[in-house]
Amino acid sequence: MSTSDPLVSTQWLEEHLGAPDVRIIDASWHLPTAGRDAYAEYKAAHIPGAVFFDIDDIKDDESSLPHMLPHPVKFSSRMRKLGLGDGSRFVIYDTEGLFSAARVWWMLRAMGHEDVVVLDGGLPKWIAEGRKTDDLPLPPRERHFTVRYHSALVRDQGQVKEALETGREQVVDARPPERFRGDAPEPRPGVRSGHIPGSKNLHWATLLGADGALLPAAELERRFVEAGVDPKRPVICSCGSGVSAAILALALARMGHVRVPVYDGAWAEWGAREDLPLATGEA
Repeated sequence: MSTSDPLVSTQWLEEHLGAPDVRIIDASWHLPTAGRDAYAEYKAAHIPGAVFFDIDDIKDDESSLPHMLPHPVKFSSRMRKLGLGDGSRFVIYDTEGLFSAARVWWMLRAMGHEDVVVLDGGLPKWIAEGRKTDDLPLPPRERHFTVRYHSALVRDQGQVKEALETGREQVVDARPPERFRGDAPEPRPGVRSGHIPGSKNLHWATLLGADGALLPAAELERRFVEAGVDPKRPVICSCGSGVSAAILALALARMGHVRVPVYDGAWAEWGAREDLPLATGEA
């Protein structure tokens, strides 16, 4: 395993199951339209030793947006109760292969925890390789978690607007092309169809192989360039609600660009505000 790679293999994780400094996180989350219960699936089968991180609980309760970063005090409290403390390497996975795990990877880094990686291929790859799962509940064992908020990894709508006006940062949208163009309706009520003017579109699913694992760095770079993005220049990642944008940030980290911010409000915020400009069609 490369020490600079933000992902680890299933073999690496199996070899480190039970290591005192490795904690495993099931970060599964599904769109409301999927009709799936991520926590019920976790209770039925998870990687041994994994705890469940609920994106819909560990969020800013005062925001009307879907799952904004919570206040650092709340985040620290939730981590402590999950037994996720300082001095550990966190390995994150989800049941899609790679989807919401990237969001939790980004959240932890935004809260100052650097030793965090994503399981490449997630639970589907783990199970396909015949590796064991269990359904045992974990006894609570609280640990201290120190938050060091890293604002450089977070952007708000004002910063996104300024970045596009000044050209200092590129904005890349991870949504499917039909939603980016405005050809398909948004899944959330009251959100307009289209995209942030000046942004580029790179659908997150195009960054994954057939097995759900993230593509090699060279291929990832090719996909970004084809989408009109210069990976060597600063990038802000966006999407529908801040989940799949983190996949773009994870891909850029694999390419060596480790300080890539996410627009946390994403299109759920921008598209719902009539005072913010909107574009349709291709980038």
